[in-house]
Amino acid sequence: MMSTKSISIQEDVSAPGTDRTLAILEYLGGYRDGRTASEIGRSLGLPLNSVGRIIDTMHRRGWLYRREDDRRYSLTNRVAELTRPQVHDKSLVVSAWDSLRKLRDKLGETSQLLTMVDDKAVVLEQCESSQSIKVSGKIGFRVPMYSCAPGKAILSNLPELELEEYFSRVALKVFTKRTHSTEKKLRTDLALSRERGFALDLAEGLEGIHCAAAVILDDFHYPVGAVTVIAPAFRLKVENLEKAGQSCMNAAQEIRERLLK
Repeated sequence: MMSTKSISIQEDVSAPGTDRTLAILEYLGGYRDGRTASEIGRSLGLPLNSVGRIIDTMHRRGWLYRREDDRRYSLTNRVAELTRPQVHDKSLVVSAWDSLRKLRDKLGETSQLLTMVDDKAVVLEQCESSQSIKVSGKIGFRVPMYSCAPGKAILSNLPELELEEYFSRVALKVFTKRTHSTEKKLRTDLALSRERGFALDLAEGLEGIHCAAAVILDDFHYPVGAVTVIAPAFRLKVENLEKAGQSCMNAAQEIRERLLK
């Protein structure tokens, strides 16, 4: 579940509509299940008629999805689509698709492409497993960087200054008994991930889920994303994670080569 935060409006008299629109975007970003127009107006202290005009426009232009059963509005993936990373004018998502599909078919588990946005790992694309019991997520779903393999793969390749800034901003919370909840423990894991070329998540974010991931680097060796395979722990066992990690490394290298052609 996404955490919520207080949204304040300090309107610029020259563009009050812009301030209100951005406030609504920020507010709805904290509610994956959406909110009604009246809930939005009440929480932000905005007139209902003003909220109605703004969300109608946002809905018409594809920024909001409206549930017909309860009239709640939630964000679409429009923001993620506009900010999807590119290298040399090549889309990371487009460049990754074939490799994600091959990875899924090889291991029989869901493969995903993620990147780092606002200190979170964001799902950009995925190929779902055909298994009856599987793990998958929605495009645009955000998870803490430090408790998932793709997030740790990216963190392990950040420049030291950026990594220090990350630790200064992010509070390490405990999700399971295996979560690295101290900077020292996490740094040790990141160093190991960087050394072997792939990161692992042994039920650190959610009980019963394992994943392996490898970083995708641009031509300056900066981490632009990560490719991961994610599955129930009873199927992706500890003894199989080495193979999964190597497969992710191969996929990440393929994607990098397409980006740099």
